[in-house]
Amino acid sequence: LPVKKAAAVEYVRVCSTYGAGFFYIPGTETCLRVSGRVRAEYQYLEPQFREDASIGFRARGRVALDARTATAYGLLRTYIRMEMDRNTGVYASQTGAFAANVSPNIAQAYIQFGGLTAGRSTSFFANGDLPNGNITTLRFYDYPDVNLLAYTFSFGNGFSATLSLEEGSFAGNLLGAGDTASTAGQRWPDLVGNVKYAGTWGSAQLSGALHQSRSTAFDPIDADFLDSELGWAIGAQVGINLPALAAGDALWFAAAYADGALGYLGFGSAVTGVGASGNLRSVPVVDAFVGADGDVETASGWQVAGGLRHYWAPTLRSNLHGSYASVEYDGAAEAGVAVADFDEWRVGVNTFWTPVSGLDIGVEVLYANIDVEGVDLDEDDRWEARFRIQRDF
Repeated sequence: LPVKKAAAVEYVRVCSTYGAGFFYIPGTETCLRVSGRVRAEYQYLEPQFREDASIGFRARGRVALDARTATAYGLLRTYIRMEMDRNTGVYASQTGAFAANVSPNIAQAYIQFGGLTAGRSTSFFANGDLPNGNITTLRFYDYPDVNLLAYTFSFGNGFSATLSLEEGSFAGNLLGAGDTASTAGQRWPDLVGNVKYAGTWGSAQLSGALHQSRSTAFDPIDADFLDSELGWAIGAQVGINLPALAAGDALWFAAAYADGALGYLGFGSAVTGVGASGNLRSVPVVDAFVGADGDVETASGWQVAGGLRHYWAPTLRSNLHGSYASVEYDGAAEAGVAVADFDEWRVGVNTFWTPVSGLDIGVEVLYANIDVEGVDLDEDDRWEARFRIQRDF
């Protein structure tokens, strides 16, 4: 009698083309890698006022999917990284009761096809190969994820150049006297470009960005809104491998100058953690303001940051790092705008133990100090410490 044959079992095949962890999706020539991370973190942040929390808890889960297919036009890649945090204490709110929040996030989601990158990825102003190991905040453009449309030209031998249209990097709302003005709607994306080299010794990147500042302020004399101002930023980020010291050792350096584009220095809308008799909790940071002559004036600033990673043993490493930043608002005082020049520096150190591959257990301590022009601060410095347990797979 005829015997019906069972369908052939299609086993999952390992894909070694793109490195460890990839396998062929059954029935396709697409290679897929599934990875993820769980991070447990605990923070102490020196309180400035009675209502401040000083401790915080964070649990973060990450899942990433990396799909790659070789085509006649080059590599077709799709990458998705999803994250969700459960934050309490100082991670959720600086003041009040022990606040908590949950923050789901599509950290990255992009398509790469040849030199094209479209979606959400790390800004091309930043050097993604920088070997920094800081946990707490340093003042530089530290791997920000943004929505973008970019094209990378590869010249061979490690050299490349990229042009990118990116969502704007805003330091804060544009201000006028009495805070009467605000930032108008964005008309142009930020234009970002870089030239990069990556080799066995490390990597070096020179970056630039153009950023538009627009105001809602109306000029009754000219019967029109104030003219927009074009801000800009330029930066350099270098990472150098130091195998002569120990395997895995590295040195890194980042510097940038910005005029009307302070977001590219690593600033948000404010610098928190300062206290004074006037109950000053934070120092505002803005890209531009309305000057005494009624025109939009840009703020300027610069930053330098750097660090050293050293392996004491194959399973024990430390990072020493620091940063310095300075911001100026020429003409803001005469216009009655509530901003002030300031200088800030930060320095920290951490140590991580990796008992098994993929597991990090470490602690970091950081000291920050800020000097605000014209303000007599009762407290101008702050201590911060974090303890982290992290598993990557």
